[in-house]
Amino acid sequence: MSFEPKLRAYTAPVFSVEVGSGERKLTLGGESVQPLCFFDKPDQPAPLIGVEVSDVGFEAEGLPELAAFYEGADTLAARAVKAASLPGASFVCLHFEGADPAGANKSVEDCVAEAKEAVAACPLPVVIAGCKNIEKDTALFTALAEALTGENLLFLSAREEDYKAMGAAVALAYGHKLGAESAVDINLAKQLNVVLTQLGVPSASIVMNLGAAAAGYGFEYVASTLDRVRSAALEQQDGMLRMPVVTIVSAEAWSVKEALVSEEDMPEWGPREQRGIQMEAVTAAACLASGSDAVILRHPVSVEKTAAFIAALM
Repeated sequence: MSFEPKLRAYTAPVFSVEVGSGERKLTLGGESVQPLCFFDKPDQPAPLIGVEVSDVGFEAEGLPELAAFYEGADTLAARAVKAASLPGASFVCLHFEGADPAGANKSVEDCVAEAKEAVAACPLPVVIAGCKNIEKDTALFTALAEALTGENLLFLSAREEDYKAMGAAVALAYGHKLGAESAVDINLAKQLNVVLTQLGVPSASIVMNLGAAAAGYGFEYVASTLDRVRSAALEQQDGMLRMPVVTIVSAEAWSVKEALVSEEDMPEWGPREQRGIQMEAVTAAACLASGSDAVILRHPVSVEKTAAFIAALM
């Protein structure tokens, strides 16, 4: 007896959110099957990969391949162009960690000037990430949203503490897309989407940033949250959980001991860079399998491996 697969597709797909303008445009979401189940409905959109570049560059000690890739790229714009050249990259994430008052404390004006140059030079759609300081991010995102009106950028993220300011300035006043950031909790994620839509932000302008963890570091909470959100969207047709999901993998994967400890300190672990690549690629694959529509990565080899993983399943 021949095998007859029981195909399973849903009538209420994940919402589609467009980012970018003109020839630099992509669509997040839009799928109507469970994560990576392309065999259920082959015409599904593939997950996307974003490449993170920092306004202060990356510490490259012990990371020779990363250093070699960005050699000579001394500005944010130059790094964005290099990142966009990676096969498999769908967008570039400009990370303004230098704006942090506890760090370099770069001025809003300097960050805006760098962003304008990078967006103009980058051939792919652009996502903006801040420094995690609520007050500084509010000022920075408001200024960036105004300066880059018409570019249709995605800003990561609006949180419980600042969603009103972010929603009003980024999405409503200047027409950009907004990430709703919650801490690995389906109820918090839904509530944030509810209050953003009540503020007047359209569902088609919201993506979810549900939080992340490196594989092996409490990732089961991330996986279960992603799975519950996707099931609620497809099976229960919950309109407040049908927004696409973007997961920032890079910050989590490169901050754990496996990616930080030098080979001199732990020679039995092998080269630091290879460990970090493995952590980033494995975490990205796990996020995509759990329900992320896009992952943001840092290392060129991680991007290559994740792109190959997606292509092998299409």
